[in-house]
Amino acid sequence: MSKKDKIIEWLKDYKERTHCTGVVLGISGGKDSTTVAMLAKKVWGDNVLGVLMPNGTQADLEDSSEIVRILNLPHKVVNIGSMFRAFEELNLDITDKAKTNVPPRLRMLTLYAIAQSSGYRVMGTGNASERFIGWFTKWGDGAFDFNPIANLTCGEVIELGLELCKEFGLPEKYIVKTPADGLTGKSDEENFGFGYARLDSIIKSQTEHREIAKDETYEKIMKLHKMTEHKRREPEVFDNRKD
Repeated sequence: MSKKDKIIEWLKDYKERTHCTGVVLGISGGKDSTTVAMLAKKVWGDNVLGVLMPNGTQADLEDSSEIVRILNLPHKVVNIGSMFRAFEELNLDITDKAKTNVPPRLRMLTLYAIAQSSGYRVMGTGNASERFIGWFTKWGDGAFDFNPIANLTCGEVIELGLELCKEFGLPEKYIVKTPADGLTGKSDEENFGFGYARLDSIIKSQTEHREIAKDETYEKIMKLHKMTEHKRREPEVFDNRKD
């Protein structure tokens, strides 16, 4: 059974086991949300709601609109710009880095409000490569009810996305476009200082328990992995049931 078929079977099992009648997901115009949208469409059909959430004016909104049109995906456009401006007007003493995490958290709030009102679940769209180095916002795009690509590297998502594009007649450009967070104005790889190919190879060496060259990039990636461990863990709580 192919990886695509295994994921679809897993989604069908989740749907039946948890009585999930429909799903909500953010459509950013990138490979991850596009791939997840196609997977969702195959399992939930018309009970998939795509939510486009630009922050004011957003360059790739046209891509997102074209994707939902071609996939014939029910969708909403929710501009979070006014919410973000209202937050800025609070004049809180926060850093620019902290401020970049506000839009993803506003999007999470939006998705869960819509999902709860619809009786749907929130579908995650983050991949294993981003997760390994903590390249996601805690309680923002890192929040979801389930995620079919969480254990797929960037390269594996591209492979899966291209396969699904052939089925849906979706242009491959939406899968192979340069990944960017839409927050900093830079590509992911410019922000990282290394490429996804190298990151993916290190992740695979970890999961396959094999040796790999431990150069400067390796050390940088493993440092990021260690520093962001708190983002991948469940919150810790005191357990007074223990002696």
